[in-house]
Amino acid sequence: MEKNKFKFLENDQKLDKEQTRKSLTYWQDVWRRLRKNHLAIVGLVSVIIIILFATVGPMINKYAYNTQHLDYKNVPPQLTIYKLDDDLYVFMSEMYHLSAVSEDGHLLKRFDLKTADKNLITRVYTYRLYDDENNEVAAVVVDFSYQTDPNKIEEGLKYSFTYEGVEYKTPHDKVWNKTFLLGTDLNGRDLLARVMYGTGISLVIAFVAAIINFFIGVIYGSISGFLGKNVDIVMMRIVDIINSIPLLLYVILLMVVLKESWFEINVLNKIFGAGGLGTIILTLISVYWVGMARLVRGQVLSLKEQEYVLAAKTMGVSNWKIIQKHLIPNALGPIIVTMAMMIPTAVFTEAFLSFIGLGISAPRASLGSLANDGSQYMQTYPFQLLIPSLAIAFMMLAFNFLGDGLRDALDPRLRKG
Repeated sequence: MEKNKFKFLENDQKLDKEQTRKSLTYWQDVWRRLRKNHLAIVGLVSVIIIILFATVGPMINKYAYNTQHLDYKNVPPQLTIYKLDDDLYVFMSEMYHLSAVSEDGHLLKRFDLKTADKNLITRVYTYRLYDDENNEVAAVVVDFSYQTDPNKIEEGLKYSFTYEGVEYKTPHDKVWNKTFLLGTDLNGRDLLARVMYGTGISLVIAFVAAIINFFIGVIYGSISGFLGKNVDIVMMRIVDIINSIPLLLYVILLMVVLKESWFEINVLNKIFGAGGLGTIILTLISVYWVGMARLVRGQVLSLKEQEYVLAAKTMGVSNWKIIQKHLIPNALGPIIVTMAMMIPTAVFTEAFLSFIGLGISAPRASLGSLANDGSQYMQTYPFQLLIPSLAIAFMMLAFNFLGDGLRDALDPRLRKG
């Protein structure tokens, strides 16, 4: 056989591609596949932003969540300002409070309106602005008769301003509120500070409930699945009984029972503080572990017949060490996914309970209670409902995107992907 009839490969072509591929650990491979999922990365970045917003945000924001600015109640995020002079811009709120503002949207000082300056017949009011030494520096006459006078209704105005004999009807501009970026609520509290605080409360409840449910569900489910037989039957029947009652109904009933009870006042409030934080955490951890327990039981039932478990039993390893060292680590993927998906569920449940008045109460605030407060004035001040509702939706989407990505990345069937 002649040598020139064969085509020889170069040395680099002889290398096995699989052999030259860098070896990855299980978690490195999980991160590799997670990075390929763009929605999961969006969810991860969003979760980081949410955590920073709730933790670092209150340190940067100069207003506290419970500080009242009574001069600036129900101020929206966007201001419609009128220019009355070169250095005098004013803003009229829906409560008919007149404030001096800067051209770029900083609230400077509120005008004073005394009873003597109100003409209820002509509906012409005189607003006066005083300096720090109580000297009058400006007087603005506001005509509200455009809303009732038949001769003026056709103009479609709410009011007009008269300053130094000149009447102003047309707004100068719309600018963003630089003093309170998201506006204020009925009591003049900064809505941005309250959303930051409410997000933090929701995250605390969700993470604490998820972590405690993780331990309860994993321990309960692993013991039930590993021991099997009568122990498994009894333990799973307890789970079935809890599952027979709709979880949300159970949570509501438990919240009603614990509300203002001796246990809440003397135990939970001393640990978590007043405002219902401890009550809602206890309520969530009392029922939300059943899903985790069922999942772990199923995983343990399939893993306990593996050869390495039988080998550990043969070597005399105790049942607890087999569960701790072999079964739980091998079931960690589905457990992490379930835990990640449990967080948005807890956030929504807390928001719903607070919205109906059973969750976080004053002096604390959560996103649900903020939405509840805003819903009462939805037609007049829609931003007070819209902002906390968007925050809840953003949190739900972020954690769901991340949970879905983790589920795909941790699935061993997709490991070659």
